[in-house]
Amino acid sequence: MKKIEVNGCDLVVTEGDVSLADCEAVVNAANSHLYMGSGVAGAIKSHGGQKIEEEAIRLGPIEIGEAVVTSGGNLKANYVIHGAAMGPDLVTDAEKIRSATIHSLMRAYEIGVKSVAIPAFGTGVGGFPVDECADIMLGEAIDYLTENGRPKEVRFVLYGDEAYRVFADKLQKLNAAD
Repeated sequence: MKKIEVNGCDLVVTEGDVSLADCEAVVNAANSHLYMGSGVAGAIKSHGGQKIEEEAIRLGPIEIGEAVVTSGGNLKANYVIHGAAMGPDLVTDAEKIRSATIHSLMRAYEIGVKSVAIPAFGTGVGGFPVDECADIMLGEAIDYLTENGRPKEVRFVLYGDEAYRVFADKLQKLNAAD
């Protein structure tokens, strides 16, 4: 685990399954139609129940880059924030990831959670490079926390050692640059 402080908030990078995170909200790397198939969405549905997908679909479709909130079903988290980082074609790019990150953090702020767990957007089925994803998502989280001062903990939960190492190295370099 790597951690830095930003404006009184903890920005954390850890390895694991975001669907099992012990936070008030977890973020789903969603598509704009909010169907929950494989990857992060599949894990959230598997651990949290079909109810989460049913709630999400009733809220969609949404614009790519937007985010909506559902209950956490059977997850430890009370809420799932569905950040649409791709369309139904499962294709993403830097701007879609940037926008989905910002809107996911905005939803966490709006619902008043103190802690949120976020996966790497678009690096699974979307095929987006982990290195570039880490730059975008960590940069947006730092900017958001600097400006807003909450949620008090933003935890990037990365699936697999490679993604974890990339995000942890980027976080360390960002911290050293301050």
